[in-house]
Amino acid sequence: MLRFSIPMESAKPNVFLYDTTLRDGTQGEGISFTVSSKVRLAEKLDSFGIDYIEGGWPGSNPRDMAFFDQIRKVTLKRAKVAAFGSTRRASNAVEVDPQVKLLLEAETPVVTIFGKTWLMHVTEVLRTTAEENIKMIEDTVRYLKDNGREVVYDAEHFFDGYKDNPKFALATLEAAQRGGAEFLTLCDTNGGTLVGEVQNIVGAVQKHFPKTKIGMHCHNDAGLGVAVTLAGVEAGAVMVQGTMNGYGERIGNANLTTVIPNLSLKMGYPMACAEHISRLRDLSLFTAELANQRHDSKQPYVGASAFVHKGGVHADAVNKVKHSYEHIAPEAVGNRTRVVVSDMSGRASIMMKAQEMGLDVESKSPAMTHFLDELKQLEFRGYEYEAADASFKLLIRRYVNQKADPFKVLNYKVIDEYGEWTDDVTAEATVKVKIGENIYHVVDESTGPVGALDGALRKALSHEFPQVNDVRLTDFKVRILDGQKGVKAIIRVQVESTDGVNIWGTVGASDDIIEASLEALRDAFLYKIALDHGETE
Repeated sequence: MLRFSIPMESAKPNVFLYDTTLRDGTQGEGISFTVSSKVRLAEKLDSFGIDYIEGGWPGSNPRDMAFFDQIRKVTLKRAKVAAFGSTRRASNAVEVDPQVKLLLEAETPVVTIFGKTWLMHVTEVLRTTAEENIKMIEDTVRYLKDNGREVVYDAEHFFDGYKDNPKFALATLEAAQRGGAEFLTLCDTNGGTLVGEVQNIVGAVQKHFPKTKIGMHCHNDAGLGVAVTLAGVEAGAVMVQGTMNGYGERIGNANLTTVIPNLSLKMGYPMACAEHISRLRDLSLFTAELANQRHDSKQPYVGASAFVHKGGVHADAVNKVKHSYEHIAPEAVGNRTRVVVSDMSGRASIMMKAQEMGLDVESKSPAMTHFLDELKQLEFRGYEYEAADASFKLLIRRYVNQKADPFKVLNYKVIDEYGEWTDDVTAEATVKVKIGENIYHVVDESTGPVGALDGALRKALSHEFPQVNDVRLTDFKVRILDGQKGVKAIIRVQVESTDGVNIWGTVGASDDIIEASLEALRDAFLYKIALDHGETE
């Protein structure tokens, strides 16, 4: 729930959400969906409350055609699926134009077509006349309407075209309106129009077409995709086109995971998805997973860092009054407050982090003071605990609970061997581990030193802690902290591990990459042992 109310001087129009992740989003570098992933995402978008889902361009590739075949078999609760394409070609009658024919064969209830608005594109790209371009738009829209389709008309390069020749730009919209288009969408295709320009131009278009629904389709090339979209709505647009996580060509499209909460929570516009906004972060993560992309932690509202507090002053204030440093309640979009610890942390940060982890710590205890001093020294030496909660938890328990670790690595040795007589690099690690009164001295080998260390440590520990064999390393990151020192630089190693149920992060730091790796691996196994003994809560 929000902690403030939005003034409602007058009733605001309903805003229709048009998601083009499955078409425009896939034009982004590195973004691709399988057919089954496209269907799954369409179902997820529908359940969230999206009004229109643009599925692709029939005929442009086999994957989009397969999607339209598959999505016809799915019963959606709310969303209408749209096929996307262009107006007829200048040389074709609309009835025989092959691309228009494919749009109808997709059998979607909605068809979205784009047409040229910028006169330069008409004469230099299409190599036709202004008059013929106007006919192409009107003919295509009318033909699709006559065949029972709802038509959304996307005016490509509208803002550039309007600034170049407003009379012609408006004439192209008039052609789409005469053809029967339900929406006239103004596209900032190059993504370079500024906020003030958008407000003025959309306002002028709205005045020219007072009874026609106006839409916005904006790109983020100037870093303003969300801002100009919101400005367009304020100027009278009632449809917003965009993509989840801002995926799209070049820099991307207007990011719906930012547009949606701004329109609903900040600006008070009614939308069908309003009752599901608490699922927004989940939808964002789901989209990233299907696109095989790492989720952007810096995204507004839904990113992991959106409500994170690091500085001691901030953490102290949030601990007292949450909205002192949070513009909305994180839970409103399915996110949460997080505290990360660093050498900037004060007592309040440590206390909040300890409470977040379920630790019962006395804030004014001497141990807490010593721990804070030690933490700052460790951070200075290269350790970082923002993504290593498990290492931090083990560290604070050592200080506060004064409890010894269940095992200790006494020494280790690693030999890397390479020669023309071998098929690959072979590494051998010897580890001596003390568990209680017992000492285990084991050796293992692998294709690399970290793998050999991991194997040797597992062998030694599994004598008394067999659960370490359930631990699987899922991510391994190495960072050089001061490159100017060359090979003598401090190296930080961060490891992400899982036992199939839980996921945790650990860290090690040293001027020796093997030692840093061993520290991170050691903490990974220590945490698993503590987890199985119920010592992590």
